[in-house]
Amino acid sequence: MSGVSPRQLQVQPLAEIGQLKIHGRTTGELAPLTLFWTGSAIELNVRASELWIEAESGYDHHESWISILINNVPVSRQMLNAGRHWICVFRGMNPERVKNIRLVKEVQAMSGDPGCYLQFHAVRTDGGFLPVEDKPYRIEFVGDSITSGEGVIGAKAEEDWIPAWFSGVHNYTAMTAEAVQADYRVVSQSGWGVLSSWDNNPQGNIPDIYEQVCGLLTGHHNEALGAHQKNDFGSWQPDVVVVNLGTNDDGAFHSPEWQDETTGQRYKQRLKEDGSYHEEDLAAFESAVTKFVGKLRTCNPDAHIVWVYGMLGLSLMPAIYRAVDTYIKSTGDRNVSVFQLPNTTSETIGARTHPGLLAHQQTAQELSGYIRGLLSGS
Repeated sequence: MSGVSPRQLQVQPLAEIGQLKIHGRTTGELAPLTLFWTGSAIELNVRASELWIEAESGYDHHESWISILINNVPVSRQMLNAGRHWICVFRGMNPERVKNIRLVKEVQAMSGDPGCYLQFHAVRTDGGFLPVEDKPYRIEFVGDSITSGEGVIGAKAEEDWIPAWFSGVHNYTAMTAEAVQADYRVVSQSGWGVLSSWDNNPQGNIPDIYEQVCGLLTGHHNEALGAHQKNDFGSWQPDVVVVNLGTNDDGAFHSPEWQDETTGQRYKQRLKEDGSYHEEDLAAFESAVTKFVGKLRTCNPDAHIVWVYGMLGLSLMPAIYRAVDTYIKSTGDRNVSVFQLPNTTSETIGARTHPGLLAHQQTAQELSGYIRGLLSGS
């Protein structure tokens, strides 16, 4: 029988592992550790023959998925059943070799499922841990379903909106960060925008929740986990903030009005009879972009802010350019730019008519080249 007898494995709570590295916004609580966002992760360097991790997850509708990377290569991807379980990360490996381990949250924070959460309590191993070095740079990605990796997994014919088709690993955020040697964080939500969500709901906007740890989560349980706490920006400052928003704002112009059931108020981004954007509504979008850049600057005073757009069409690109230019002219802040991403084609499309793996790879290649230029000039 390969592996090590369970009697030789020692349990260590995460809070007692000084060499633990956490990726993604958290509350700082390690007993247990809650991972909220896409691409959030635990990273360890361990010299052992066997490693297990104790995970806990729950959901009403949308289950959690994780990927396990050993020495930066994905080796396992799995759905987590509800409850508290031990997961085998590896066993039977050379006990003298140091293995770099990352357990990555594959699925976005689920604003529509108050019962959805993912936690880690402890590890069980026959070895010891070594420090994990920080990468030279830090990048924060802010976006929507594209940045959440929706549609990266699954056949092109898939249309079901389920967690299985999301990936935080096979994702332009992870690929871009790897290419520029950066640690990274993601703040993203499918369907959301700068001004409203794709269906004209003004509550579905990223700027309003940006300053919280994970402010788009709902329910008493997520609130108790600290999702609505103020994010500690001082503890992790990015060198670059990449904002990939606008696709759902364009969708709102082409979707029916949304009515607030509480107030009865109706919301609609309008098109004119010739199919062009209504000037007043386009101006509201531009104003939202300008204001969000200002909020990003307040929270990240020294970062390059790059607004990227184009993986699912370019219709709002002129408005984004104008909005960013308005911010630059009004503030004198020239550490802000706009970058056009390659459009998704019939060859690079993935599941749910979203960018597929090839589209994410192409985007990462172009975006990482642009970011390297920014960092070399800073």
